[in-house]
Amino acid sequence: MATARKPRPRSRPTPPQCKPCEGTGEVSRTVRVGRKHREVGEQTGICLNCFGTGQAPTA
Repeated sequence: MATARKPRPRSRPTPPQCKPCEGTGEVSRTVRVGRKHREVGEQTGICLNCFGTGQAPTA
């Protein structure tokens, strides 16, 4: 008699990373102050392309 085969778990392909945030989900923006808009530092925020997931949007 033949033995029953066990189905192998399929590995799902990894989704591509978001390009603007490079998969981190955060992007840095330069902070400017004053009338001459001098740069004083950077501030991190959520990536608006992937909404913080780090995965490239589908469709």
